[in-house]
Amino acid sequence: MNNPPPVMDSATRRRRAALFLFMLATGVSMASWVARTPAVRDALEVSTGAMGLVLFGLSIGSMAGVLASGGLVRRHGGRLVITVGAGLLVAGLLVIAGGAALEVSGGVFGGLALFGAGMGLAEVAFNIEGAAVERAVGRPVLPVLHGCFSLGTVVGALLGMGSTAVRFPVGWHLAAVALAVAAAGVWTVRAVPAGTGREERGAESRDGERAGGGGWRAQVAVWRDRRLVLIGLIVLAMAFAEGSANDWLPLLMVDGHGTGATAGSLTFMLFAVAMTTGRFTGGPLLVRYGPAAVVRVSAVVAAVGVALVVFSSSALLAGAAVVLWGLGASLGFPVTISAAGEGVRDASARVAAVSTAGYAAFLVGPPSLGFLADHVGLRNAMVVVLVLLGGAALITGALRRRPGAPEAEVPASQPDLV
Repeated sequence: MNNPPPVMDSATRRRRAALFLFMLATGVSMASWVARTPAVRDALEVSTGAMGLVLFGLSIGSMAGVLASGGLVRRHGGRLVITVGAGLLVAGLLVIAGGAALEVSGGVFGGLALFGAGMGLAEVAFNIEGAAVERAVGRPVLPVLHGCFSLGTVVGALLGMGSTAVRFPVGWHLAAVALAVAAAGVWTVRAVPAGTGREERGAESRDGERAGGGGWRAQVAVWRDRRLVLIGLIVLAMAFAEGSANDWLPLLMVDGHGTGATAGSLTFMLFAVAMTTGRFTGGPLLVRYGPAAVVRVSAVVAAVGVALVVFSSSALLAGAAVVLWGLGASLGFPVTISAAGEGVRDASARVAAVSTAGYAAFLVGPPSLGFLADHVGLRNAMVVVLVLLGGAALITGALRRRPGAPEAEVPASQPDLV
């Protein structure tokens, strides 16, 4: 019988609530930009190809932020990295707003690079903070943390659709979002303690290695653990499945199933709602059945959803199947990060390594499907997602608790996630 979970003090509650709030704000900001992309393109008066080059700024900034974040957290702690990330997010939104208002493509490109860098820095640091809170309270935290981001994308998409409908200027819209993100960032930084994830030079890791040899060496060294490699492969597959829907689902419905643009957008909204639902309701399942079983079933459910979207001749059935796709993909990312963070001294390096792998798959992998789709069609290209999900389902045993790892005390009933 499990012992009662530790009672959270007010500082821990405030810290957890702050993390939830800022992830919600990050989701709102991301979806607000995505929803207003057509308005920005029209304001810049550029072709679709030229807009693709502008969008490349987001990819460059995001990967730079993701790759730098782990080492920076190890050196300076999560709070400083979150502070810098929040500042770059706000600055990026304001520069994008200004670039759109002044019709300057280079300004939007630069703003997207700043925005992406801020998001990359903050997201990895937030996963490290969330894993630390999860270990402290003995309850699932990361699924709800990522659920807040998903909820933010739903809210941001709705705000974007409403702003578009009333023809609210995109510059003022993004500037207002920037102010909201700034307010959330200030409150979050004040609630997060200093030093989370920072490792002293010369400290020994779980494997007896010295942690003080530099952020990059420490982050690479953790991949010597075979279990962590398998966890990394799982997060690659699950993040790829999520990112593929984010990048291609509307177009997949329009080009692959002949629906209208509005139906394509609504299908993506359905996917986002399913993702949010899965992340907010997954905690009790993790407590009762364990991460290995939950992620195995999740991968299978997501694969069934993708298969129906790809192979069904009915647009209605394919549209309904995205619910399975979203529910199945919802828990993969946060649960694998939680499993990676079971280490003691090297927890921040392990979480940063798995987070980096996941975000790389999420940001870089799905666009590569476009090249394959040029040859086999978008629906057939999604078979890659099916294969990856099937592979992930076969190796979820790596998510079982490592022998000797400290047990997280959890109640048998539904945990207090909010």
